[in-house]
Amino acid sequence: MKTDLTDTTSSKINKALVLGRRAIGTPAVGMVLTLVIVTDEENAYDALKAANEASREHPSRTLVVIKRVSRSPRDRAKARLDAEVRLGADASTGETVVLRLYGEVVDHAQSVVLPLLLPDAPVVVWWPVNAPSDPANDPLGALAQRRVTDTYAAEQPIQELTARADAYTPGDTDLSWTRITPWRSMLAAALDQVVCEVTSAEVEGEEFNPSVELLAMWLADRLKVPVRRSKSAGPGLTSVRMETSAGPIVLDRPDGSLATLSIEGQPDRAVALKRRDTSELIAEELRRLDPDDTYATALRFGLERLDEEAAVTAPETVVDTVVETVVETVAETAPEPAAEPAPAAKPAAKKTPAKKAAAK
Repeated sequence: MKTDLTDTTSSKINKALVLGRRAIGTPAVGMVLTLVIVTDEENAYDALKAANEASREHPSRTLVVIKRVSRSPRDRAKARLDAEVRLGADASTGETVVLRLYGEVVDHAQSVVLPLLLPDAPVVVWWPVNAPSDPANDPLGALAQRRVTDTYAAEQPIQELTARADAYTPGDTDLSWTRITPWRSMLAAALDQVVCEVTSAEVEGEEFNPSVELLAMWLADRLKVPVRRSKSAGPGLTSVRMETSAGPIVLDRPDGSLATLSIEGQPDRAVALKRRDTSELIAEELRRLDPDDTYATALRFGLERLDEEAAVTAPETVVDTVVETVVETVAETAPEPAAEPAPAAKPAAKKTPAKKAAAK
């Protein structure tokens, strides 16, 4: 069931929700939380599709806030709210309200969303793109217990991680962190099978993927060892190698679907490590609404600190580079001493008479 409301208000939207539930024969509200999606028109369809699939596991009222851009000054001065109410089969197992904000109301989205929140139910705000630099101080983020961002969708993902660490507030999380949950589980299980001491590690993945940095910082923080970040063609994370006292432990996933776990002294085994859809990532984040302390610790470890400690893991490479540089320098300067013996002798001949004159 779908109801379109033009130039409406929050009270009229609530009334449409009540009438819609009665029309489809479900007057009781069975939702467990309110999911607020703040996005633009371009990404609204994909975000709403992922939220509807996640609502099968977490029935929720989904509020999609789309801030429309007004082209002329006259349109920007007008405030208007359009809504689309979806119930039943059109909203999966929950309720969906698509809010389109125009004009001055764009700057007051929290006033529109607040009356539509489910009473006595947690609130989760998700920014698929264009997340604020400080989600907790955002007007919509201040209404939520959990704030979900995605640094992978940012223009500069790696720099965005630093901004997230500086502005972190308990309740913040990121889908780039959620993507590495299977990797963290598999690596922890691999270390449980071997009695050893980890000396160093290397994380390999595609460039500009914040999940690679987060996994490297998590390993460095938990294992207290230098971790090096390497680049690959992807997709996503491709390999993690840990050097231990009992031999290397390697988790390799070259195709983004099936991984191979290699442990010294044991046969290689295939591991299902498929890249997950956004709906699975959102469903995982909705399973826990308390602060993620592990994410906070890994995020605050720091990219600069990771780079400094990673330099220790490759001393051989540094030595080889220095040796090559010295060899090239010697090769370039070797012919010069043979070509300049005569000019070097002339200044000495000139200085000798000067000393004799001084002696006289």
